[in-house]
Amino acid sequence: MPIDAAKAVAAEPRSAEIAWDHKDIQLYHLGLGAGIPATDPDELRYTLESRLHVLPSFATVAGAGMGVVGGLSAPGIDINLAAVLHGGQTITLHRPIPVKGRAVTTSRVAAVHDKGKAAVLVLRSEVADDDGPLWTSDAQIFVRGEGGWGGDRGPSERLELPGREPDKTVERAIRPDQALLYRLSGDWNPLHADPEFAELAGFDRPILHGLCTYGMTLKAVVDTVLGGDVARVRSYRTRFAGIVFPGETLRIRIWQDSPEPGRVQVSVTAVERDDAPVLADTLVEYS
Repeated sequence: MPIDAAKAVAAEPRSAEIAWDHKDIQLYHLGLGAGIPATDPDELRYTLESRLHVLPSFATVAGAGMGVVGGLSAPGIDINLAAVLHGGQTITLHRPIPVKGRAVTTSRVAAVHDKGKAAVLVLRSEVADDDGPLWTSDAQIFVRGEGGWGGDRGPSERLELPGREPDKTVERAIRPDQALLYRLSGDWNPLHADPEFAELAGFDRPILHGLCTYGMTLKAVVDTVLGGDVARVRSYRTRFAGIVFPGETLRIRIWQDSPEPGRVQVSVTAVERDDAPVLADTLVEYS
């Protein structure tokens, strides 16, 4: 079996130093569509270095996503990358991310689940600087064709949406060139830029990065529910339920304090494709 679950989980964690500054933050925010309108004071918090704060989803690209790359090459993991899908993402913030930082990221395979026709790798990265822990990131990676060895199926984290209309619904347009800009933050997969590669993967044109939609959605929640205060975000999780194409529009439905105070549930769909699911089981917890 290409995946040796016991060996992968028991392997020694891998550590590496990462660093970032205001240019990395600004590029990431621009890749999410920030800065429209360019002179809007609320948008300048994402684009102007003198007012800059850091959207917590920046954690997914800090160090160019080294934790996921390292996890896929861990001992016990020998897989065909063409069979890999990013199934879900969770980040837990221990304190606000500074605009300029240097930290150590420690990565490991936290779990391997057997879903029958697929395996799920939980790749965990814990990031800390000289002042202590900054964030913990869990990427859930589906590997098609690698299940069926009788292992633990893992927890079910499906969230049922509230049985009422959302408290807020916002729409966010995706620029036709947005994937080209977002990939400069470190995800160079040609699936998001090269039409010929996208066709080989079964798509008629390049698709947007799932983590770009992830960041756009958190920005919408921060801006519409949390008064633009990124420091209030405590954790953020989602399941990638479908693709989205550059040039489409995201419909982001938000249920506040659901099912209890300090929690926001979110559903994201693609407007132009009859509200095709994009993000599901999405929860933001805040203070």
